[in-house]
Amino acid sequence: MAKSKLGFTAEESTFYTKVITLGSGTALPVLMTPSELSRLIGVIYSDTGNGEALKQAIPEFYDLVFPPADYYGLPMEWFTANVSLPDRLHVDLMRLGQSIPDFKTYLRCLSELHKRRRKYAMILKAQPVPTMVQISPRALVEYGGMEIEALASWLTWRKFFYDLDNRSAQETGYLFEPILAAAIGGEPKGARSRVVTRTLDKSKGRQVDCWKVDVDTDIKYAYEFKLRVTIAASGQGRMGEEVQFAKDCLNSGAVPVLVVLDPTPNHRLSELKAAFEANGGHAYIGDEAWRHLEDEAGETMAEFIERYVRKPITEVTYFETIDPDTQARNITLLDFGAKFNDGDIVLTLGAHERTIFRAEDRALDSLDDDEAAD
Repeated sequence: MAKSKLGFTAEESTFYTKVITLGSGTALPVLMTPSELSRLIGVIYSDTGNGEALKQAIPEFYDLVFPPADYYGLPMEWFTANVSLPDRLHVDLMRLGQSIPDFKTYLRCLSELHKRRRKYAMILKAQPVPTMVQISPRALVEYGGMEIEALASWLTWRKFFYDLDNRSAQETGYLFEPILAAAIGGEPKGARSRVVTRTLDKSKGRQVDCWKVDVDTDIKYAYEFKLRVTIAASGQGRMGEEVQFAKDCLNSGAVPVLVVLDPTPNHRLSELKAAFEANGGHAYIGDEAWRHLEDEAGETMAEFIERYVRKPITEVTYFETIDPDTQARNITLLDFGAKFNDGDIVLTLGAHERTIFRAEDRALDSLDDDEAAD
């Protein structure tokens, strides 16, 4: 089998390319350097308790590769710093890592998370402040309610933060489902794959968040992942589609599986759960959903889900309270401030301050909608 100049087989080269690149045809591409990849692999050795094995394998470079803190505690600059390492160290580390259970899956998932975080840091730096051409018509619904100068700033800040939040949701959406799918040993499938077809039109397929075939029984599972099911979102014509998904799975010879991480009860969630179960499927909600994911993932990838997905979500959610009588949710918000300082943005939240160093790029005025195919 032919090998690349790095000594990779074609299969290894394909995997390597996917690990180090993101959005090569978009306005903000991400390409990991060899030293960045080496340090990311060092994180895996740390996470899995294999630091001593790494030290024995590369004693002279161990201190440059092994992380001084957990991944989320490391500044992005630690990964992107120009570190002098041997040219092929990242290749050797990828091969040495094969001794760690589920190493390739772990690296794939961690690299996806890392690249999305890298990209969002670039978005914070480059996202343009909106122009009046874009937002001035929105003044009509508030004109006269405040001073015109204040209204102009209010409209601009509001749209700017909306753009940043929209991009955050987009990047999370691209990241969330593929990571969970890979962690439990499956993969996302687009409608064109037609692993699940529409009951009323077999020529049309359904998108599946995770497609998994049991290696022992050959039973096919089609997963639907959801952070939450809300009454408002599910009431806008999508509920019928979501219920139909379970029926289409049954008629396509697959077991539908619903995984909802937010356990907040409502009648839409109950209806969807009942639809999956009525069509031979399963529904896992809240803590039961997390347990199912971790059971399916196996020991190593269960640790990944806990460390990189569940823990951050849980710790942020901790600051929201739920009224035991009404189930109303509330968070005591810190005082918020935002200002420009020599072109950079300084945010204050209570006693906390963060500076976003800026270099606008007008190419980001439109979203990178084509990136989902990367």
